[in-house]
Amino acid sequence: MDESEFWELIDATREAAEGDPEEQADLLVERLTQLDPESVCDFAKHFEARYTRAYRWDLWGAAAVLLEGASDDVFDAFRCWLIGQGRDVFEGALRDPDDLADLLDTFDPDIDGDGEDLGYAGDEAYEQMTGAPMPPIGLPPQPVDPAGTAVNLEFDDTLATQYPNLWARFRT
Repeated sequence: MDESEFWELIDATREAAEGDPEEQADLLVERLTQLDPESVCDFAKHFEARYTRAYRWDLWGAAAVLLEGASDDVFDAFRCWLIGQGRDVFEGALRDPDDLADLLDTFDPDIDGDGEDLGYAGDEAYEQMTGAPMPPIGLPPQPVDPAGTAVNLEFDDTLATQYPNLWARFRT
């Protein structure tokens, strides 16, 4: 599975799930189990590489604005959800997290922002197919600290200043 096939699968399942991240995760597992185990490992590698790439302070700040706070676990689930939004949203958010204000059609913190199950889709599909856990995918571990300059996630004034577009659209 190459990068284009990865994103096509993400897009197709998101559209079929009508944006529901839990349903999207179920559809991903279903579609991945129709592939061969090597392709499922490739999917997991693509997902994990993007998940690690999104481990950045500026994205954590954007998650804190959208979700009105973001602990470590919440940010982990947010990164999975962000990948699940597809290549355009994901890459746009990496270019400038404040652009999520324009990249997202809607955002409901009760439904959106939590894609934890998406992060397990590859592992679940592999195990269903083979009866064994997925072997190591060969990527280095995620860094201990997020990339970039730390963002103070505690103060609304700071977040409003650093993410003016997100703040204006989703918090006021």
